Amino acid sequence: MTDADRFAGGAGRSRPPGLPALLSSDRLGALPTPSLILDEARMLRNIDRLRARLAPHGVVLRPHLKTAKSVEVARRVLADGTGPATVSTLKEAEVFAAAGVRDILYAVGIAPQKLDRVLALRAAGCDLSVILDSREQAEAVAAAARRADDPIPVLIEIDSDGHRGGLRPEDPALIGIGRLLYAGGAALRGVVTHAGESYGVAGEAAHAAFAERERAAAVAAAEALRAAGLPCPVVSVGSTPTAHAARDLTGVTEVRAGVYVFFDLVMAGIGVCSTDDIALSVLATVIGHQRERGWILVDAGWMALSRDRGTANQAVDQGYGLACDVEGRVIGDLILAAANQEHGILALRPGSTGLLPDLPVGTRLRILPNHACATAAQFDGYAVLRADGAAPLAQWSRFGGW
Repeated sequence: MTDADRFAGGAGRSRPPGLPALLSSDRLGALPTPSLILDEARMLRNIDRLRARLAPHGVVLRPHLKTAKSVEVARRVLADGTGPATVSTLKEAEVFAAAGVRDILYAVGIAPQKLDRVLALRAAGCDLSVILDSREQAEAVAAAARRADDPIPVLIEIDSDGHRGGLRPEDPALIGIGRLLYAGGAALRGVVTHAGESYGVAGEAAHAAFAERERAAAVAAAEALRAAGLPCPVVSVGSTPTAHAARDLTGVTEVRAGVYVFFDLVMAGIGVCSTDDIALSVLATVIGHQRERGWILVDAGWMALSRDRGTANQAVDQGYGLACDVEGRVIGDLILAAANQEHGILALRPGSTGLLPDLPVGTRLRILPNHACATAAQFDGYAVLRADGAAPLAQWSRFGGW
């Protein structure tokens, strides 16, 4: 079996005619709580949505695998089993390369101490590229490339919105770094940017504006490099909000996005998806009540859902997560209002006019996460509700580390 065969295909997207669907409660009944639940049908729908959205633009989709950290998920996300893919840790690069992914972008500014691992991955047959935004990094990469006689591919990080790292397109250092890499033994592959500030605005129009800022900054940087006689074959942009809203990708060669595979309450809160699109949830059990306080206690606290409060500054604060019944249907305004290490406190959202539901001890619930990356990181595997509704529950492993 080839690497592409290993990754292609994956799960069936419909069940054979005549087979009845199994209720989620039937399939989840034997699981311990808390458990991380993945709804494969929702995940596949999310994957198909972005592929279809970008297809008319003629750009390559380079999915980010940092949330998934799972070979089984990667099989379904990557259109071609060998890549292209994006990662945020070298551990991710090592695991996915061992599983057959051959085109990987390590999208965190390179630390010189990590270059031996980069070179080892490349020597094993993975076309791993790195990013940087300083002369010091460029000198380290060029020196390592010369020592190994391996022209490490580099993308220069561009700041398109003041979110984090990167150079402004007009910064003279851009050309200096490009020349250092080009003449120093590395391979100048292109430019890369990420509109992280798009997470702070809501609505397609606002995300489209950030998408244009991404595009304009990356293309301007690429044009500056080319005008200086330097190569810039790759112009890489992307975030989940901008990937779904971009209207013009002229000059862009590839788009990156990651959390779109699962979505979460932060993405729902800024209008990129609905709660019905969120493919990850945490299975929990009701373990008690404080009725005079309007509390329902569950056995999933911040060790299961993380301390991420990403919706706190949005129009709707979802606490630590939004409660659903075991079939995945949202229960009114019931949120995880507070979280201790292993205890979660469900309560009605402040201002709600609803009634606290009657949920006896032993009732199983599913809680949608604020931030899919942070919640998934608390678990070493997914309990998968297969897209084929007649299939039994599957277990897919995930990994952590750096």
